[in-house]
Amino acid sequence: MSKRIPLVLRGTGTYVPDEVLDNQHFVNYLDTNDEWIVSRTGIRERRRAAPHESSATMAIEACRRALEQAELSPSDMDVIICATATPDCVFPATAAFIQGELGAPGVAAFDVSAACAGFLYGSIIAAGFLGGGIYKRALVVGTETLTRYPDPEDRTTAVLFGDGAGAAIYETTTDTDRGVLFCDLGCEGTRAEHIWVPAGGSRLFTSEATVAERLHYLRMKGREVYKFAVLKMHELVDEALQTSGVNPDDLKLVIPHQSNLRIIESVRARLGLPREKVVVNIDRYGNTSAASIPIALDEARRNGTVGPGDLVLMVAIGAGLAWGTMIVRL
Repeated sequence: MSKRIPLVLRGTGTYVPDEVLDNQHFVNYLDTNDEWIVSRTGIRERRRAAPHESSATMAIEACRRALEQAELSPSDMDVIICATATPDCVFPATAAFIQGELGAPGVAAFDVSAACAGFLYGSIIAAGFLGGGIYKRALVVGTETLTRYPDPEDRTTAVLFGDGAGAAIYETTTDTDRGVLFCDLGCEGTRAEHIWVPAGGSRLFTSEATVAERLHYLRMKGREVYKFAVLKMHELVDEALQTSGVNPDDLKLVIPHQSNLRIIESVRARLGLPREKVVVNIDRYGNTSAASIPIALDEARRNGTVGPGDLVLMVAIGAGLAWGTMIVRL
């Protein structure tokens, strides 16, 4: 969709756990090595949530930092959208815990489950609310505790994921030069079992049998997902630029979901951009799913890489297989 939606990014915030797991952690008990992990993924370390931490607790800290930067209070929000594939519980929504702890009584709060594309799903939903005049401000947070889901005995998935949260506050504006220039969401549900956790929901409820069969661990068809992601990422980027009329050179920054360094590099090559224009932090955080784009966005804003008026392209593909693309003039 190329319809412009005037909005501004008032604040962003990040929270990552203190514990750092480098690749040696996995080398100690899996048939793998640092070179194998780095060459195939680009990951050198990732963060792991402490036992007392959860997707909600991490999100709360990221939201507080975004609110502090924006100089706003929780009650100033009109809606809180939490993007997560690792909710605190089946129900209620993780957003309810976030809203309650922040102290925003009565504020609408709900979850979006689109895995790695979750933050863009949440942001585009928020843009729709703001552009339609339904709300004035929206708090969107991507948060994941994904280190708890891979099978620790599976070297192909155990090394990939990290924990963390990133938040963004969007607000309506009368400045029509700023805001969303392009946004798009999609899904290929016939590939839903390419990345999934088979048990624990209504389809396959928890039982002794599902636990014994290790069906509560994440399962992924890595090769198929990789091939799909590379081609789809190129398609999404091309469509976003062509529809919006944006030239790659006009982009201040591209923030791709941090799933694999080779996929990120393929996008950069496609656009012909220098390395400093395409975010890479997968080496430090691993794949944090819905948290990866807002963490990168917050880092870029805080270190001065981007600021008001800059054009930013964000793109992600994840489980579902779901995807999202967004071009924003900050």
